[in-house]
Amino acid sequence: MVNIIAFLIIAAAVGAASYYIYKEKKKGTRCIGCPMAGNCKKGGACDK
Repeated sequence: MVNIIAFLIIAAAVGAASYYIYKEKKKGTRCIGCPMAGNCKKGGACDK
């Protein structure tokens, strides 16, 4: 029972992270983890 609960928690965390990445990419954010995401002065520096 404990294994099932742990698996569900991990699956929910991975699912939420995947959805967040999908949503940010759809908005056109280049650097998802960057606090300046859409306003970065370096432009495409995160792509390298």
